[in-house]
Amino acid sequence: MAYLDLDNAFAAPCASRSPARPAPAASNFSALEWSVIAMAKRDTLRSLATPGRLARAMGGVFGLGSASRLADPRLEALRRIAVYAWRRGFALPSAEIDRFLAAGFVTAQVETLVTSVTGLRLNRVAE
Repeated sequence: MAYLDLDNAFAAPCASRSPARPAPAASNFSALEWSVIAMAKRDTLRSLATPGRLARAMGGVFGLGSASRLADPRLEALRRIAVYAWRRGFALPSAEIDRFLAAGFVTAQVETLVTSVTGLRLNRVAE
């Protein structure tokens, strides 16, 4: 039977070659931001594209709605980069990194996000 550590759900992978050191406060996310990252796991890369006129019309006729964007631009930038992190790991588009940094995040948070997400993804594949 597997054990799921909910207290450290977004911790970095255990196998680290560098000695443990405290992360700077700027690389931390709030609880709301971690929930946005977890929510982005369900989204696909297709959810990041802007729906065209035909897609919106078909959605209106047949009730096929697309995933809505978050109202807060800062959280939307976080959701977008988290979707890429869940789907592609460290292969993030530079435009998304620029959007993430322009929203007020720092480079250390990109590393924290991707390391946490890929660590979870790699652990699940191994089990």
